Amino acid sequence: MNKCLICNNNFNPFVDFGNMPIANAFSTKKELENEYFFSMKVGFCENCNMVQLLEQPDREKMFHDNYAFFSSTSNYMISHFQKFANSVTKLQSLDQKSFVVEIGSNDGIMLQNFVSDKIPCLGIEPSKNVADVARKKGIEVITDFFDESLAARISKNYQKADAILSANVMCHIPYMHSIYEGVKTLLNNEGVFIFEDPYLGEVIEKTSFDQIYDEHVFLFSALSISYIANMHDLELIHVEHQITHGGSMRFTIAHKGAKNISQDVIDLIKREKEIGLDKNHAYLNFTDSVNKIKNDLIELLKNLKKNGKKVVAYGATSKSTTVTNYFGITPDLVECIYDTTPIKQNKYSPGAHIPVLPYDQFRDSNPDYVLLFAWNHSEEIMKKEIDFMGDQRHWITYIPNVKVI
Repeated sequence: MNKCLICNNNFNPFVDFGNMPIANAFSTKKELENEYFFSMKVGFCENCNMVQLLEQPDREKMFHDNYAFFSSTSNYMISHFQKFANSVTKLQSLDQKSFVVEIGSNDGIMLQNFVSDKIPCLGIEPSKNVADVARKKGIEVITDFFDESLAARISKNYQKADAILSANVMCHIPYMHSIYEGVKTLLNNEGVFIFEDPYLGEVIEKTSFDQIYDEHVFLFSALSISYIANMHDLELIHVEHQITHGGSMRFTIAHKGAKNISQDVIDLIKREKEIGLDKNHAYLNFTDSVNKIKNDLIELLKNLKKNGKKVVAYGATSKSTTVTNYFGITPDLVECIYDTTPIKQNKYSPGAHIPVLPYDQFRDSNPDYVLLFAWNHSEEIMKKEIDFMGDQRHWITYIPNVKVI
């Protein structure tokens, strides 16, 4: 039996992905000699409805000076975060006397919008290399992990926050109670805590199992977020679905009783119960669906190899680490992965050791099939590559099922 990180209840895993490397540890040949693995199992707590990893590597192994993810490499995400920032400014009537804090500010993709509007803001980013990129944009950044003690320090040295924001970060943090206590300390009376992360309901419905990797210690639902917020005299007041990362939810939290709870929250909790997110059976069905995708994709790749077809992959994503390692996809089946992020190029993928090559070489590689690891950006990518792919080349996608396009 394992203890829930939120409520300390006993629970069991519903899927075991086996030994996994650090999802973003794209490495040189030499670095692969000491490659780190951990046992990746996922469980569901029936008491607080939280889906979680049973074990997560030390945070310093995942977020460090050479962190390989930069948000601003996607034009879609630049636009997404501009709209996010503008919506917060409008919601909270922010001005030059306001104060915005972002937890996990990455390369400043969100906060740059507040800087340009002259709204005081502060980024919290533990990975120094991406924090330095944000600083070059004129953003003040603390290179540290957000928790209750840091929140108290910020509250004392700056002011209470009108908005605390986060995107694709909350699901990374195992010490959730310290986060919520920190939020409670730092938020002013009318302040809001708004964060978005991959949404559990969508993961279950789409079988987007590759949202599960070392960094994602939790998959959130309105049910589980309501539960933990209430434990800290906070409450979930609004939810808004986002298409980012293959389906995310934006959660808005406020001090208990400070603001009205929207009908959206009530409706989403009702829907989550209807699709069984509060019961074990939904998760057992999910595991069966994952294994079907695994069998179908491996069979397809083996057949293509047998028929002499050249298969490459597109997008050296964190998610692809779960796919390649759990499915057993080797360079034998997928020749290489093309990616636009310089820090990942001319390295090897975690665990599977598939070569990662610069995107500039993609069109010269003349593949027959392209396995799309960055499926959550499929619309943007397929539009970009439509001329090159033509009728002769084919995409392979695997969420919600294996498909050749």
